[in-house]
Amino acid sequence: MLGEYLPILLFLAVSTVVGVSLLVLGGLLGPQRPESDKLSPYECGFEAFEDAHMQFDVRYYLIAILFIAFDLEIAFVFPWAVIFRSLGVVGLIEMGIFLGLLVLGFVYAWKKGALEWE
Repeated sequence: MLGEYLPILLFLAVSTVVGVSLLVLGGLLGPQRPESDKLSPYECGFEAFEDAHMQFDVRYYLIAILFIAFDLEIAFVFPWAVIFRSLGVVGLIEMGIFLGLLVLGFVYAWKKGALEWE
């Protein structure tokens, strides 16, 4: 049974060797001309004036979570659309309920002001 995994292990080994060897060859054979401008941090054309570890507003994460939730809707709608004809009316009603609940969640988030950005 383990013999069936031999092609996968061979593929992983070859790809690892190729990837590492390309990185090493690029580092050894590539041009090495360090300058102060190349080694300095770049941020919008001027010197950095704030700490890199600044805190984000909670609303940023809330918008990100809402985006993921509504984006995952497509993961359920696309397969449903592919086999729509074979599902019939029952599939249409079930997807209508799913999308209705999703719209209710969207309206709730909208009314609570979760989508407002100041």
